[in-house]
Amino acid sequence: MRYTTLGRTGITVSRIALGTMMLGAWGNKDHDDAVRLVHTALDAGVNLIDTADMYSAGESEQIVGKALKGRRDDVVLATKVHFPMGDDPNRRGNSRRWIRRAVEDSLRRLDTDRIDLYQIHRPDPTTDLDETLSVLSDLVREGKVLAVGSSDFPAEQLVESRWIAERRGHVPFHTEQPPYSIFMRGIERGVLPTAERYGVGVLTWSPLASGWLAGRYRRQEPLVLNDFRRDLIAHKFDQTLPGNVRKYEVVEELVKLAEEAGLPLTHLALGFVLAHRAVDSAIIGPRTVEQLTDLLAAADVTLDDAVLDRIDELVPPGTDLNPADADYTPPHLADPALRRRNRG
Repeated sequence: MRYTTLGRTGITVSRIALGTMMLGAWGNKDHDDAVRLVHTALDAGVNLIDTADMYSAGESEQIVGKALKGRRDDVVLATKVHFPMGDDPNRRGNSRRWIRRAVEDSLRRLDTDRIDLYQIHRPDPTTDLDETLSVLSDLVREGKVLAVGSSDFPAEQLVESRWIAERRGHVPFHTEQPPYSIFMRGIERGVLPTAERYGVGVLTWSPLASGWLAGRYRRQEPLVLNDFRRDLIAHKFDQTLPGNVRKYEVVEELVKLAEEAGLPLTHLALGFVLAHRAVDSAIIGPRTVEQLTDLLAAADVTLDDAVLDRIDELVPPGTDLNPADADYTPPHLADPALRRRNRG
């Protein structure tokens, strides 16, 4: 396993991190097997574990807490807050009121006295960013949280967060966690250069593009989706969208490229993500120990320029193969009223 420093935090993390979204009701429901998966990752040298309060409604955090008993000090533990945790409209978002409650809930489920990296899972247009950074700074000063980060924040909000932190005396975001893969390269335009400019650590998620870059979906085979993909991310497989149809074509070309490079497709996909100079760690989200073992074998893969150039030809830098794959759309793009003159 290779290691690097996470941004300017001084924290050393493994270049491959374990994401735990698939541990619990959304994926692996067997807690003992899920704990075994976490232990397999730790034994292989992974020291960064990433979860979130909303993964399987807190169940993922509970599993991680079980798995880290006796090993907590060896792990950089990251979790996130933002998405709804119940029907109460105040049990969500990025307000001081909710974050104060949510961090205590996460600490309890994780069975720990501190969170190494506490991340804001998505932007919240209803909450002033100053409010969010203020409460995060309080948590850092209290020792409940050691570093703070964002996830899926556009470049302009990363810059705004730095501006606010400097002028208000807040702790700035230390990290950003965006989606990044051969199919999702949009962050190369603004997010990655901005993170590099300000020394923000980058943890990327979905390097296999929801299974597309595992070779799981091929044109000659029927499209079979599990409950999670069918119910929560169906737009990434909708065959009425040209970008999803294009995925089949690119997968076939990538399979050929991987064979020429003497690599499994999964290793080509991970190697691509880790090749970017701004990326510190790639988060993988296996459901089984077998999937984990395959991905861990990619830790030492380094792609040469010829392979990277060929990938650039298939999916140009800074582009998303299917724009609908984006997991965060700014309100001014989602709501027509915010783009039109007030006629009242």
